[in-house]
Amino acid sequence: MSLAYPEVDVKWKDKDGYFQFGNGSEIWLAGLDDKERVDKVLGKEFATLYFNEASEIALASYDVAQTRLAQRIKQVDGRWLSQKNYIDLNPTTKSHWTYRMWVDGYHPDGELELDMNDYGHIIVNPFDNLENLDPAYLKKLEALPERQKNRFFHGKFIGDVEGALWRRSWIKRTRTLPDMDRVVVAIDPAISTDVGSDETGIVVVGLGVDGIGYLLEDASGKYRPEEWASRAVSLYDQWEADRIVAEINQGGQMVESILRTIRANIPYTAVTATRGKVIRAEPIASLYELDKVKHFGEWSILEDQLCSFTIGFDRKAQGYSPDRLDALVWGLTFLFPSMVVRTQPVPVRVIPTVNPMAGM
Repeated sequence: MSLAYPEVDVKWKDKDGYFQFGNGSEIWLAGLDDKERVDKVLGKEFATLYFNEASEIALASYDVAQTRLAQRIKQVDGRWLSQKNYIDLNPTTKSHWTYRMWVDGYHPDGELELDMNDYGHIIVNPFDNLENLDPAYLKKLEALPERQKNRFFHGKFIGDVEGALWRRSWIKRTRTLPDMDRVVVAIDPAISTDVGSDETGIVVVGLGVDGIGYLLEDASGKYRPEEWASRAVSLYDQWEADRIVAEINQGGQMVESILRTIRANIPYTAVTATRGKVIRAEPIASLYELDKVKHFGEWSILEDQLCSFTIGFDRKAQGYSPDRLDALVWGLTFLFPSMVVRTQPVPVRVIPTVNPMAGM
């Protein structure tokens, strides 16, 4: 502010977290990333709300904040200030609540039809800001893999990919959970944290007493071995899990040894990939199609991986490995073993018949 608008009288009130301007107006800052911070918003009223990076904000938190758009004040010209709500985001998937509301015209919770006279949106991409961007930066954006280029360069929401194993319409969400019969933390460990290396997939999945599988949390990211092991054990405690499941194709016995340095007696099962990713993923995608899996909240990066994973998936062409998907597949495979058991063919016993007339 001091560089761009040196003439503006503004003070930062650190104790309460807001900016105060010379004309008496205030801009308050708040977080919506956990229940405690969302609850703090409930104690205030606002005339205008602005949601930054809305792709990272849960619909439930957005809905709570909307209830506080209740401050009625007059402008300096004496007219009442319109109570408005603004959001920005890098477009994510077409299943995200922003797309469903601002483009489709429906609230995702209950599919309530919205009055689109109250909604409007624009798309701003790097082409609209050429005079302020380095040409080298634009070249980098143009060189992104197609999925990322559509989002960060062209400003497009991502839909279903032709030939993908998952469809976005199959991904069902829930805000409530039943009691769990089993909960597992599943890991697909990366062997490196170098620039350009894969992520370590870490997800928590559970099997409810209702027979439905639940994605409880996606904690994937780039971790050093001791970091992903600590994160997995922490999630094991947080979700009162029964077991940690980890793929060992790349890490071998090292995976178990790292986990046991964090907790020696952690219940652990090693799994080995003997078949390709697509063959392993197909029965899990079928569970989604049969409405046998729900997501507790929204996990957009993982959901992007699911809905862009095709039968002919090429890691080099896509520029990433679907490690979040892999971890999810391992976890749900452990919870639904009957979905992936190969039925052995029943041997046919041939009983020779004797013609009683033979030799007569």
